[in-house]
Amino acid sequence: MGQTRAVGLPRWVVVPAALGALFVLLPLVAIVAQVDWSNFWGLITSESSRTALWLSLRTSTASTVVCVLIGVPMALVLARTSFPGQGVVRSVVLLPLVLPPVVGGLALLYTFGKRGLIGQSIEVVGTTVAFSTIAVVMAQVFVALPFLVVSLEGALRTGGERYEVVAASLGAGPTTVFLRVTLPLAMPGLVSGAVLAFARSLGEFGATVTFAGSKEGVTRTLPLEIYLQRETDPDAAIALALVLVVVAVLVIGLARQGRSAL
Repeated sequence: MGQTRAVGLPRWVVVPAALGALFVLLPLVAIVAQVDWSNFWGLITSESSRTALWLSLRTSTASTVVCVLIGVPMALVLARTSFPGQGVVRSVVLLPLVLPPVVGGLALLYTFGKRGLIGQSIEVVGTTVAFSTIAVVMAQVFVALPFLVVSLEGALRTGGERYEVVAASLGAGPTTVFLRVTLPLAMPGLVSGAVLAFARSLGEFGATVTFAGSKEGVTRTLPLEIYLQRETDPDAAIALALVLVVVAVLVIGLARQGRSAL
């Protein structure tokens, strides 16, 4: 019985693939080349830099947890049910992927701000959402949630329902099927989506500055700190940008290892 021959790639695809890789890589190399290495540690360990980095890590972790808690049910409903207007609902869920983040920030502001649609009612009980740390998390969730939903819904559709049907036929209830069958099978997609959500939250700028503002220690995340430092201390901005790149690379690398292990 003859061996199956692998289908080779056209040679010409190497050129545009290499150009695409260089287009992404060269700006990162340029950042590294511009770093003031003689004062790098001092630039990234200043009080404002440490505060911004710690706030970014805390809020990104919180927003990722929120994305998982509400994104998993959303992906499950979209992947396993059929209802009138489902296409519209899916489009609305994915809308933040194509909206400019500033527009998302304005939408949140006019919803949860002091004079917003819901914010007016919240303000009556003495609670302010806009321009607070909670607003940072909400802005990050708004822009990051679609990444988790898309990733997990794709994993659920690819995996199919045959194992779930078998488990249900053996007497397992819907919740048991979800926890013991559906979720473990879709775990690689969930991990990938959660990492993408964390990375997107970590780099969020437009919606955050519009809805949460830029108050040190409260709403000024690392991307906002980089933008402000760019005007007053370019060396610090470049150093912090490199830190953000390194953190993002580490997160993605750890996620890939975790997904391979699964």
